[in-house]
Amino acid sequence: MRTTNPIASKILKTSEIVQIVADLRTNGKTVAFTNGVFDILHKGHIYSLTAAANEADYLIVGLNADSSVKRLKGDSRPINNNDSRALLLASLVMVDAVILFEEDTPLELIKSILPDVLIKGGDYTVDQIAGAKEVIENGGRIVINPILHGFSTTAIIESSKNN
Repeated sequence: MRTTNPIASKILKTSEIVQIVADLRTNGKTVAFTNGVFDILHKGHIYSLTAAANEADYLIVGLNADSSVKRLKGDSRPINNNDSRALLLASLVMVDAVILFEEDTPLELIKSILPDVLIKGGDYTVDQIAGAKEVIENGGRIVINPILHGFSTTAIIESSKNN
């Protein structure tokens, strides 16, 4: 019988991830960071997270907390609470760590981690990506992953309303 939950142990606090990142860098490993709401996990998310994981040795996913999602998407969101969304993300093999953030953007989190690679979906430009300037100034790079068209949480929600 297992005595620890390896999935839940991937959901970390900022102070914990800062130490892990320092240890990874000491061992010559690279760190990637991406973020989002991930309200209803779908094929597009899996595609994007897999591509993000291929950019570095360790993938950190910043997850908008419920209060942040409500400010960004309205009172009807999120559909799933942050604990559920974090647990689902942590259960994915390509995700090494999940960190919740309350702010509208993960800028402060990115500044504390300074990943080697900052990744966002193809609906962004570099100048729209929170933390891009700081990552580039620190010698990191920005990757804009293409979006897998036909998959979005908003479309799934709208489709369910019409059925």
